[in-house]
Amino acid sequence: MKYQAYDYFAKSGQLMSEGFYFLNELISHPSNPYSHTWSGRIASATLESAMRLTQRYDKLGFHITTVDVKGKTVAVKEEIVLEKPFCNLIHFNKAGQTDKDKVLLVAPLSGHHSTLLKGTVEALLPRHEVYITDWLDARDVPLEEGPFSFDCYVSYLIDFMNNLGPETHLIAICQPTVQALIATAVMAQEKNPNIPKSLTLMAGPIDTSKNPTRVNEFSHEHPTSWFENVAIHTVPAGYPGEGRRVYPGFMQLGGFISMNKETHIKKHQEYFQNLLIGETEDTDRFRAFYDEYLSVLDMPAEFYLETIERVFKNNELANRTITYAGKPVDFNAITNTPLMTVEGAEDDICGIGQTEAAQDICQKIPKNMRKHHTQPGAGHFGIFSGSMYRKNIRPLVTEFIDKYS
Repeated sequence: MKYQAYDYFAKSGQLMSEGFYFLNELISHPSNPYSHTWSGRIASATLESAMRLTQRYDKLGFHITTVDVKGKTVAVKEEIVLEKPFCNLIHFNKAGQTDKDKVLLVAPLSGHHSTLLKGTVEALLPRHEVYITDWLDARDVPLEEGPFSFDCYVSYLIDFMNNLGPETHLIAICQPTVQALIATAVMAQEKNPNIPKSLTLMAGPIDTSKNPTRVNEFSHEHPTSWFENVAIHTVPAGYPGEGRRVYPGFMQLGGFISMNKETHIKKHQEYFQNLLIGETEDTDRFRAFYDEYLSVLDMPAEFYLETIERVFKNNELANRTITYAGKPVDFNAITNTPLMTVEGAEDDICGIGQTEAAQDICQKIPKNMRKHHTQPGAGHFGIFSGSMYRKNIRPLVTEFIDKYS
């Protein structure tokens, strides 16, 4: 019933949010003399803050329409090249550009939409032909489409690589580093010609025994049955996925916020102050971040529970017990796929060494084809977004890809 209650209050909150927005428009309008007084500014800042706290945040689009390529503005068209029940493969088609250095960017299926990687895409586009996995909200997937399991995720990646063909580089961020590594090994075992041209794994839980974070510890504090009883809910009536069992996005978001609640409270306090003094650049930056951060999706229950069990509890990759379609995965089969791993020195979600562990797992890849980078000062999100990513990490990734193109 928790999902039904949340849905009811979320819809009620949205009505309140619309009311706050309307009142704020009246109070803050430049033609209203009250808007130029301190009491007017306080009222406006209060209403906008209340509006943001009560509104429901829908998925944002990428809205990437142009890109600068060597000083020339090139039009970009977003297109779906392959549709699956739980995911669309999106291509950012650059007008007049040929498919060179194709990159499949694997977005996490961990609560946020793939648009969280908008900055990642924008930074890659000038030098690469970019494709991304756009995971659908499980509450919008009808029951007749069946379940989506841990192995389904791997199968999707293999299907996407087969669709894109050889000479495609694979980049996985956070949670899907696990599936990307498994998919690469399976394709190597099967001698699939469409195996990734190179594999880049960024801030992912390959070996969760390394420097455990609060996320890792939490998964061991409760049995799987606890997660199933507490975290899993049924999609209520009114959605295409009515009756589907899911891990709701609002619960995942609550977990994210609770890990750094002091930081979020401070940011909202600063936002209120910036509204008062008219600091538009900082307020716009705040809105852009939280419009995306607070927009979440539901995950299929079977995928979520299997991930808890296989990745976090059993640590099956590092223990070499991981299977796909009931068969052992042999990482020694990967012998000719260059591997790069990237970590953030200040990552509080994926501890230092967890991603680098892929280097030890893939021992048959020659050492001169393996590279690791730890970014000083970078937290989890700084690995794939923001100025630190653009200035330090993206150039290294591009250099690595170019070396093996």
